[in-house]
Parts: sequence; C-alpha cells; structure tokens
Amino acid sequence: MREESPSSGQGRLSGEIVELRVHGVAGAGAGQVLGCRDVRQVAGDRRAGFYRPRTQSRHTRGAGGTVLEAYQWSDLASGTAARTLSLVFLLPFMLSNVTFWMRPAGGGLQSGVTVLCRLVALTLTLVYALTAAGVALDLLAWKCMGSSRCLAGRGWLSWLGARPVGLRLALLALVPFAAVALVWFLNARQTRSYGAFRLPTAKPQGEHLTALDRWDVSPRAKRLHAIHVAAAFVTLDVVLLAARAAAGASVTVVVLSALAGALLATCVVLLCVPGLLDSAPIASTTDRMPLVLRAVAGGLTVATLGSVAVEPVRWPRSNGLPGYDDIVAIVFVTQTALLVALAVLVLWRPGGRDRRPALLRGLGAAVVAAVATGLAGALSGELVYRAASLLSRQPLMLRPRDLAVPVPAYRWAILAFFLTTIAAVTACAIIILSTRTDRRRTAAAIAARDYPAPPPEANAQVRRVERAVIRASFTEQLGSLAITYACLTVIGLAASVLALVGLEPNPLARSLLGVPSNVLSVVMAIGNYLILAVVVGLLVGGLFASRTAGFRRYVGVLWDLGTFWPRAAHPFAPPCYTERAVPELTDRICQLARRYDGVVLSGHSQGSVILAATVLRLPPEVRRRVALLTYASPLKRLCAQLYPAYLGGPVLHEIGDQIGWRWLNLWSNTDPIGGWIFSTQRPGDPRACPPPAVLVDRRLRDPEDVLAPPGDSTPPPIWGHTPYESDDRYAAAVRELADRLRADRAQRP
Repeated sequence: MREESPSSGQGRLSGEIVELRVHGVAGAGAGQVLGCRDVRQVAGDRRAGFYRPRTQSRHTRGAGGTVLEAYQWSDLASGTAARTLSLVFLLPFMLSNVTFWMRPAGGGLQSGVTVLCRLVALTLTLVYALTAAGVALDLLAWKCMGSSRCLAGRGWLSWLGARPVGLRLALLALVPFAAVALVWFLNARQTRSYGAFRLPTAKPQGEHLTALDRWDVSPRAKRLHAIHVAAAFVTLDVVLLAARAAAGASVTVVVLSALAGALLATCVVLLCVPGLLDSAPIASTTDRMPLVLRAVAGGLTVATLGSVAVEPVRWPRSNGLPGYDDIVAIVFVTQTALLVALAVLVLWRPGGRDRRPALLRGLGAAVVAAVATGLAGALSGELVYRAASLLSRQPLMLRPRDLAVPVPAYRWAILAFFLTTIAAVTACAIIILSTRTDRRRTAAAIAARDYPAPPPEANAQVRRVERAVIRASFTEQLGSLAITYACLTVIGLAASVLALVGLEPNPLARSLLGVPSNVLSVVMAIGNYLILAVVVGLLVGGLFASRTAGFRRYVGVLWDLGTFWPRAAHPFAPPCYTERAVPELTDRICQLARRYDGVVLSGHSQGSVILAATVLRLPPEVRRRVALLTYASPLKRLCAQLYPAYLGGPVLHEIGDQIGWRWLNLWSNTDPIGGWIFSTQRPGDPRACPPPAVLVDRRLRDPEDVLAPPGDSTPPPIWGHTPYESDDRYAAAVRELADRLRADRAQRP
C-alpha cells in the first residue's frame, strides 16, 4: 500500500524538509540509495517511481532530520535485456542524434551546424537501408540466385531462383522495405510510451534544458521521422531503378527515376531549412509536407516494385547488382564531405579559436559524428561480408570465387576500421605514457597536501590513492584520443572515393606497396572478426548491464548518457528517458514543496544532470523552497564541455541564480567522471570564479584518512565515483542546505 500523496489535502508540515535523492547511471536500488532495506513505493510505477523507508524502519530520517525519499529511474534507460541489447544496432543512430546537442554555444553558425548534423544523420538512415538491400538484392537476389553453386542444396531458394530476375528482385526487395518499416513502427510505438507524463504547461525556451522533455514529441520530431522514412524508401527505389535502367531505359523508368530524385532532393531541402522544420505551425502546409512526402514515397515504392516485376526486359550479366556499388560509394563519399564541412564550420565559428582547455576543444559534434559514421560503415560492411561468406560457404580470409564479393566500399570500410582501431590503440598507449609523468606528479602533490607526513604503515594506502588519482585524471586525455580516432575515421571514409572509381584494396596494395593479395585478405578477415568482437562485446555488455547494477556503471554509462537527449537529429535513436523523468520529478517536487517547508534535491552523477534540467522547469514559488546538492557530478567536467549550448557556464550560473545559490557540489580527485563545477580547488589553480559561485564546490579528501579509525582494522574506502550517501561529509552538506531552507522560510512572511 502506498503512502498518502503529499497533495492529498493535508496541511503544511512546519519545519519539515524532504531530502529527495536521485541516483546516477549505476542504477542503484531504492533501498541502497536510501541506506535501508525496508522501503515502499509512494508514487510512480514499476519502471520509475519514488520510494521512502517504511515507518517501522530504523532509517526513516536523514541528516538534520530530513524526510528521506528516492527517485529510481534506472529502468527507463536500460530496464530490460532486449532494450539494452539494441545498443548494438541503434548505437550509430544514438551517437548521430547526440551530435545535435553538441553544437557550440553562441555565434551565427549554429543553424549551419544543425543542418550538417541532420544531414549526417540522414546518411546513416540511407546506409541502414542500403545494407539491407545489399544482403537481400545484391547478394541473394542477384548473385546467389544467378549461381548454380550457391543454389545447390538450398531448396528454399531454388524455387525463386527459377523465376524471372525482375520478379525475384521485386519479391526480395520487400526485405529491406520491411527493415525500414520495422524501425518506423518501433519508433512510433516508443514515442507514445511517455505521453502521460508530460506537463501541459511546459513551454520550451531557447537553448536551455527547459525544453528537453517537450522536444521529442514536438512536430519537429514527427517531421524528422517522416523525412527519414521517405528518404529510406526512395533510396531503395533508386537501387531498384538503377538496376532496371541497366537493362534498358523506358518511359516508366525515366519518370520514376525523376520522381525519386525530386523526392530525395525535397527531403534534403527540408533538412537544410531549419525554419521549415522547426518553426512551422501545426496543421500548416509545411507541417503536412513531410507526411505527404512519406505517402508519395510509399506510392513510388509500389510503382517501382510493379515496374521491376512486370516489365519484360533482358537483364544484363554482371558480377553485382548494376548500380549498387556506385550508390553505396556515393553515400560514403557524401558522409566524408559532410564530416569535413562540419569540422571546418565548428573550427572557424566565432570564438572557435579559443584554446582554453576543453575535453574535445569544441569539436564534439564533428568528432562524435565521425565516430557514428565510421561505426555504421563498419557494422554494415561486417553484416554484408558475413552474409556473403555464408552464401558462398567459404571462410572470410579466402576470396570467394563466384558470388560473395561485397562491393568495394564495404571492403574499404572494413579495412579502414581495422587500421583505425590499431592506430587508435597505439595513440592511446602513446598518450598514456606521455602524460603519465605529469599525472603522477599532480597525484603526488594532491596526496602530499591531503595526507602530510603519513606514518610508514600508511604508505601503501597513500600509493593506492595516488594510483586512483592518476587513473581519474586520464579523463582529460580522452578528448585528444577521440579527436585522433575521428580524424582517422574520416580518412578511412575518404577511401570510398577509390571505390567510386573502381579501385579495390587488394590490387591497389599490390601495385603501390607490393603487398601480396593473401596478406591483405588476412588483414580483411581480421578486421571482420574485430568488428564481430565489438558487436559481441556490446551484446554481452548490454546483457550484463541490464542485470547487474555494478556492471552498468561501466557499460551502461554510454547508453544512459546518450538516451538523456531527445531525438532532434535522428528519429530512429533510442527513446529519451528525460521525456518522463523531468516532468515526473517536476510534478513531485511541486507537490512536496506545497506540503513541506523545503526540498533538498540530491543528485549523484547523471542524477545531477537530470536535476539540473528539472530545476529550470520549476515555478518561481517552488524554486524558493528548493536547495541542490550534487556529488560526483559530470555537469562541468563532461557535460558543459561536450554540450556547451545547453549545459555551458551560463546555464550553470542560471541554475544557481534560480535557487538563490542554495547549492553545494561535492567532488574528489579520485573520481574519473565527476568533478568541480565553478572552482577547481586543485594545487596551483587560482580561484577565478567570483562569489557566490565560488562557494558551491566542496572538494572532499578521498579517502577521508589513510589510517584505520580506532577500533577498525582497515582504512576508509576510496569512494571514487561510487555514491557516498553514508559519508559524514555528505550528511553535513545535507544538514547545511536544510538549515538554509529553514532560515529562508523563517524570513519569508
């Protein structure tokens, strides 16, 4: 039985303060967050809800006598194994969607960055459709069914292999169309999943976090969805029409091809004019245009299938589906051009030459877009290559004699992924070795300041602390590694130009470098198995992350961080849990503020980011009764640098202003993710931030001591990024904020 709701009509509880805890990506249970086993749900449902200790529990109160409550949201992001396993297949879409939110702050080029991010996202949809077409049409319908060796012993294919080429192309084209329809259906279903949790009074405002929980269901998202579906259908039509044109052009083929080109150009134009996509009123002509576009694309698909299946023509003999190689290469070359343009635009934006330390030097959108496209190309090449190997009944490192020779663009993508991975691993080793001396020196200075003149028996623990600080400081080096990997990925994608002119890896390496063909074949096979290992690793990691809270801290962090952002660039990205979490938290805080004298919002890790979005949504009368405690928070160290337009310095200062700077942030040097927000307080760093922001950050010595306390045999643990609600310094921070709320309440009439 649930506790009575705070909005049940009871009077205000004078002097009572609620401490509302929001966990991070680790997905800890409510009992663990509250520090007691006996808890009960007081609001929400089985996927996300609010919990309190039972009245008979010994731990019903927090520091300073606060009423304890926890919000558990972990199942929204990765609650089921099936949903977490989809990380493998939706990861490129999710990464491309995140690039939209990595736009640089300020400047007059934001619309250009937005357009390029959305065009890159569109090319990923085209790669998805072309991959399905490569397996169903190029490998199966054209190569396998035209080979007696492939059909031997496969009765389930022989019946279709005896049919005319056009008919089998039309029938097997239903497979890639069904693949597009599948993500269409899943996306539409996911979009409706959180509809009941929206606040009807929500009004998106500018670029701040206030609009996060509204953007995903706005007309913009629906228009994006229709545009991507239409573009995918048209791309598949182009594949069929290109093959049909090779058998001889006809009036029908010319008309359908012209219509397909016009539809694809319309999709691009709609994405290139943000005003048409973002600002058009509901039920206007512009609002209905993407839906009409999708309907026309569906009609074109029906006409194309009919033309290919019915028209009697003499199909040419070729080693692959006519035109398919060039179409894939053109899409890859287009991706390369878009990535280069995005990088140039970000670098040369106003203020783009600012060389202050930043995780990705302002290149977040370009870097993540490159990683997304490179991963999509590698996964597509692996799928096509694996299907080719199965159909040809030959191992990957042998060159198939008859049918299973994937198009050159996929071979270049696999080779590029292998070389890029090897180069990235080498770069990682170089960065680790080259920065280790500086990181070790900094760690020694921190340990010397925190534990001056430790006794000899504490030397081992001091060394463990120094190693923890060294590992935690490597986070600042990840930006250089990511930029290196992105540059190598773009170079690898540029190899698609070679595929467009018919050059393949084996002959080119043999003629230019003298590398034997069998050596490069082995390298290609290793690249395939490397991609397969990545896929298996993501699958296994996703499975364990959905079942083990501790494992999710390391594997699920990518998923939880990526699904925080609504679908504003790629409509096939995973659903955004912010759609529900922010409005649900907002509503609950409003209820608590009406009944109690104040609410201390306590957020660990990603929970602090959720609370940041929630604070900006609270009504003014509620914000006056709210205080914020963040710990192990990535708000500044990661989020403000990766998403400067939405979580940059001005937004963080606005959060402080909105709640009267009743804000404390706890951080430690052993934390690889969380950190300071306004003032670093590290050895040698000046306190440049003026009051009251400078009073927010509280650096914790971690561990509190290197000696075991009296009566104990082991020293205090090194918390790192682990939640530390049981630490006395956390309790002191809660007590301080609760006292501030009581004092402010006493001063109000």
